[in-house]
Amino acid sequence: MFTKMKNIDTAFRYIRGFTLLVVLGCVVICCFTLYKSFESVTLMQDKVYILANGKALEAYGSERKDNVAVEARDHVKTFHKLFFSLDPDDKVIKTNVTKALYLADDSAKRVYDDLKENGFYSGIISGNISQTVQIDSVAVDIGEYPYRFSCYARQHIIRTTSILKRSLITQGSLRNVSRSDNNPHGFLIERWTTLENRDLGVENRK
Repeated sequence: MFTKMKNIDTAFRYIRGFTLLVVLGCVVICCFTLYKSFESVTLMQDKVYILANGKALEAYGSERKDNVAVEARDHVKTFHKLFFSLDPDDKVIKTNVTKALYLADDSAKRVYDDLKENGFYSGIISGNISQTVQIDSVAVDIGEYPYRFSCYARQHIIRTTSILKRSLITQGSLRNVSRSDNNPHGFLIERWTTLENRDLGVENRK
């Protein structure tokens, strides 16, 4: 009788131990599966696939601090191209300048107002003049916030019979703002000033 009870007790302990071992194994496997799942999701979130010309191109996400200089230079280039690219069409001028003013503070708005008051834009339209800008380089100092920048560019003022080439150097600072459709880089140009805007030469059109 006692031997039978002892065997039952031993068998129960074995079953209990085996059951605990199985439960612990399941818990470990579930925890490992959850960990690997979160790791995979995190890796997938850092990858972006862009469809271009029927091909899927892989892009990688990164922290903004890794791309501050690149985004800042592109922000400055975009602003200058929009502000200085003009055609003899009032709607084109307004569209480009409006887009540019989303990227800068009232220092750019004051320049626009002065040019408009002095008849610059009406002269562009009446004279059938086009103006383009070529950005040579943009230097951004990200060592101190707000970020100071200098932009070096050349303007081409295209008239009916000639092309006037001008040197353009501007400077200002960049402040972080929220990203939006109108300001995708999330920067705002402040204290924008023109250091140089002088004639380089005139080329006759053929």
